[in-house]
Amino acid sequence: MELRHLRYFVAVADERHFGRAAARLNVTQSTLSAQVQALEREVGGRLFTRTSRSVELTEAGELLLPAARRTLAQADRALRAARQSVRGETGTVRIGFSGVAVLQGVLPEDLHDFRLAHPRVGLALTELPPAAQVQAVRDGTLDLGYCPDLALGDADGLRVTRRAPTPLSVALRADHELASAATVTAAALATHDLIVFAGREEDETVLSRIRPAAEKDRARVRVVGSTLGVLALASAGAGVALVPAATERITLPGLVYRPLHGTAPGPDLLVIGRPDETSGAVRAYLRALPAP
Repeated sequence: MELRHLRYFVAVADERHFGRAAARLNVTQSTLSAQVQALEREVGGRLFTRTSRSVELTEAGELLLPAARRTLAQADRALRAARQSVRGETGTVRIGFSGVAVLQGVLPEDLHDFRLAHPRVGLALTELPPAAQVQAVRDGTLDLGYCPDLALGDADGLRVTRRAPTPLSVALRADHELASAATVTAAALATHDLIVFAGREEDETVLSRIRPAAEKDRARVRVVGSTLGVLALASAGAGVALVPAATERITLPGLVYRPLHGTAPGPDLLVIGRPDETSGAVRAYLRALPAP
């Protein structure tokens, strides 16, 4: 039994006339009659009694009609839901993010704009280090990741969109000797203890973006696994923290920030995803991203 058989049957049952039903369906009357006969053969009996003046349902037709209506309505709902999903009007977008994406305002703005355009799509957020985001996008537990291009691991084959630059600053205690300067250079950091963020000890840090390397290697470096931990140590006077400039939105007692000048550009904030994405909601999200 095919859905079109049921549609033809319901049209005839509604119109009680083969000619009017054929016109409603935009098919020839002979085609309609052939399809109804095919359904009757499958049922094993007649669904209509036909006279020169009327078409009436048989007992079998009366029993089939409500079930046919329900089947067609369910099929229409399923098709409508599938089309909405393909158009990105429903579903959920699962996003991993690093804290800098929030502090820079990039992720909140992207989420806000997407929600306005697609209010029925769910958004699920998970904070993860860059390498963990890459793995989660690969294995399908995340759809997209917002992370700096540091410690990404193997992102080969993924779709990568450069979303925004991430300039660097230093965070240090207000009574630190470098705090009196309007800006701080990489050369000025050479003899000071440095504090940097990394999810793991072996991960790449922002130190890789500071030149000259020979000078940065002279400082003692402490790697800390949380942004607040980095800032807490800097506020305690344990060293100078290298942080994304957006971190300046976080205030702690005794902590000040200074721009870092004379270095290579800081890391870029990326959006990573799968190149063969099939989710309509995720594709709609990617289409909504501003051009880099």
